Amino acid sequence: MTKILAITSCPNGIAHTYMAAENLEKAAEEMGIEIKVETQGSIGAENELTSSEIEEADAIIIAADKTVIKDRFVGKKLITAGVQEGIRNPKYLIEKALSDQATVHQGEGKKGDKDSMPTSSDKTKENPIYRHLMNGVSFMVPFIVVGGLLIAIALTIGGVPGEEGIAIPEDSIWKTIEQIGAAAFSFMVPILAGYIAYSIADRPGLAPGMIGGFIAANGSFYGSEASAGFLGGIIAGFLAGYVALWIKRVKVPKMMQPIMPIIIIPVLSSLVVSLLFVLLIGAPVAQIFESLTGWLEGMQGTSSILLALILGAMIAFDMGGPVNKVAFLFGAAMIGEGNYEIMGPIAAAIAIPPIGLGLATLLFQNKFEPSQREAGKASLTMGFFGITEGAIPFAAQDPLRVIPSIMIGSMTGSVIAMLSGVGDRVAHGGPIVGVLGAVDNVFMFFVAIAIGAVVTAIVVNFLKKDVQEVDTEEDQEINATTDTKVEDSVVAEPVSKMEKLTDITDRAFINTNLESQSRDEVIDEMIETLDKENVLTSKDEFRQAILNREAESSTGIGMNVAIPHGKSDAVQVPRVVFGIHKNGVDWHSADGSLAKLIFMIAVPKHAEGDAHLKILQMLSRKLMDDEFREKLLNVKSDEEAYELLDKIE
Repeated sequence: MTKILAITSCPNGIAHTYMAAENLEKAAEEMGIEIKVETQGSIGAENELTSSEIEEADAIIIAADKTVIKDRFVGKKLITAGVQEGIRNPKYLIEKALSDQATVHQGEGKKGDKDSMPTSSDKTKENPIYRHLMNGVSFMVPFIVVGGLLIAIALTIGGVPGEEGIAIPEDSIWKTIEQIGAAAFSFMVPILAGYIAYSIADRPGLAPGMIGGFIAANGSFYGSEASAGFLGGIIAGFLAGYVALWIKRVKVPKMMQPIMPIIIIPVLSSLVVSLLFVLLIGAPVAQIFESLTGWLEGMQGTSSILLALILGAMIAFDMGGPVNKVAFLFGAAMIGEGNYEIMGPIAAAIAIPPIGLGLATLLFQNKFEPSQREAGKASLTMGFFGITEGAIPFAAQDPLRVIPSIMIGSMTGSVIAMLSGVGDRVAHGGPIVGVLGAVDNVFMFFVAIAIGAVVTAIVVNFLKKDVQEVDTEEDQEINATTDTKVEDSVVAEPVSKMEKLTDITDRAFINTNLESQSRDEVIDEMIETLDKENVLTSKDEFRQAILNREAESSTGIGMNVAIPHGKSDAVQVPRVVFGIHKNGVDWHSADGSLAKLIFMIAVPKHAEGDAHLKILQMLSRKLMDDEFREKLLNVKSDEEAYELLDKIE
């Protein structure tokens, strides 16, 4: 049996990491391929790949948005992609890994191996800067979380109110805990810079990156009272990484090669980055960062509302993606500068999409399928722990309605938190940080989340149609009836009893020799069959329903298959017409193939139940089988076609 190994990892190491792993496993199971997925999440590597498993593997897939070391995969076919590819196109990744497109990994520095660098990818041209930046952020976040929580706990338990606010007595154990938290914070910028450089140049970039980050965080090196902050850390990280990478590529005598990664590259890179920062970069960047911080701290009234609206919209827009991370990183940087009232609104906005959608599934069940209502329970839990990705399953199924809903909710909660002076001392969000005592004005923090979640639920309820009324999506637009009376040869049976395709079609609805030469002519020819069997009360009305659906997007699904379908009051009972066109008809399919196997589905306009899903599931699942499609294309008679269709269940 073919064996594949995979590694998934995202910047935060939470939702995307495990969603990609799950989808790869499902796709492999459907393809009859054995797979094992190592997840490199926030708690470290799980389900780790062993040396014997790597030895036996036919190919390796790395679906990650942060650095994954490839040293152990030398000699193996390997492809790399972003974690989103693992979520959205797992089957494609598996096929690509097993194809000739996958290169054999030769290890670092081997000529001709496009995957030799730890951060290289088949898709690096898409966004290498984002990949390197997110690698640094993922390693930085734990230091901010630890530091923020320790300081928050020390202030909450050991703090004493005074004229200048809450202070911790110098001789208290809580003062020591506060200092430990401050020490953790001090690592923020060096870690960010170090792991950006590490992502670019591997181990030789780590030391120069951290040294450059330390200098960026200490203005005394370049005669400034303020530091260059996280902006300086980012600049130092990229500078160190690319300087180290450039030095790595310099050809040196063989006798020097062993000491290059441990002495020459780190020393030269550190010296170059440090001097550049001290002499040229540090002071100007510090001035920019100081001005930015002062501007934010001075925001009042409408200016602060505008900032809150922007941050809330960014957090919700892509639910853990690049836009979300930019806003998050901004808030985290402000924590390091002692400005907690930027992270407060962000922390509220982070939780609102999953909590709001989970609430919507409870309050407005008629808007969601049973599977979505189950997902809503998980979404609520993820929202409590500040995992915005809990909203992704809903947004993926209905982005045009869900994304505006969650953006409006997050913007609402963010504004409330900003106006209420909510502060967050930890680079994280959700009710959990309030429970742990990391939030200032915790009551209004919970109020902001609650109101934002309610707004999201109300807006999504307003925008979404009832599940039985939705008619714009291909997988939700064909409903069935159970009690319509029809004439002559059509017998109305409860669709809920439908176990296979032939329950709603028979030999009279099969034509293995379609003769029409265009898509519209084929549609007319198949509608004639429905009309002849007394399924329709108006051919013209049903034809318009079919053409309206085609106008939205082609029902040519590719692989020589088309599934035109429509709902109409002219349909008396659900029926499927099947036809074969030997030469094929242009159906504007996504893959450019001509439609030869054509299934027309007709259902009443105001039908109830989920038969439409059942029909589409039966067809799509069976038609993915290449062997079955080939047999269907080669049938010699309507009777033979019926026997094959009888196997679709």
